[in-house]
Amino acid sequence: MGKTYDRIDGRLRSFIDAQKVFFVATAPLSGDGHVNLSPKGLAGSLAVLDEQTVAYLDFGGSGAETVAHLRENGRITLMWCAFEGPPNIVRVHGRGEPVFRDDPRWLDLIPHFPEQADAPGLRAIIVVTAERIGDSCGYSVPFMEYREERTLHSDYFGRKTDEEFAAYCERKDHVGVSLDGLPALPLPLPPLPAA
Repeated sequence: MGKTYDRIDGRLRSFIDAQKVFFVATAPLSGDGHVNLSPKGLAGSLAVLDEQTVAYLDFGGSGAETVAHLRENGRITLMWCAFEGPPNIVRVHGRGEPVFRDDPRWLDLIPHFPEQADAPGLRAIIVVTAERIGDSCGYSVPFMEYREERTLHSDYFGRKTDEEFAAYCERKDHVGVSLDGLPALPLPLPPLPAA
């Protein structure tokens, strides 16, 4: 039986920190717009900031549906499920906001990601304030074994300067606007701030 929680306590935080992958769901306000569900998982790219707030790094390489939906309405759900150990699923329903590279808050947030602060292809930091925190059984989630991180993203974007990455973002479909025409990433992409 699922439970709801007032905060991300130590037990929930430990569970979240232990998971290698999480999922992000957003949707536009339009009833005929595209619902988006994205897997995330680069080690060190997610941080529990406090008992009500989670943040993760947003990297280039695909569209920007999550950013567009958050700019329009802020609704977001994050989900973690155990592929190892006891079965459990944790969801954080909340309000999200993209913090772009030219936002003054960037320099306060980026230290929460010491493993990935200089990772290539970084576009934004997504900050989520929890409105509902809950867990449920994961009885039907299969056991899967973690092997290692993929390096394809960092290998590819690591060969680009920040200016080349910004040009890449401008050439990509559905980075400046979503599939439904909503504003997404600001283009031209602001440069990374000096630390």
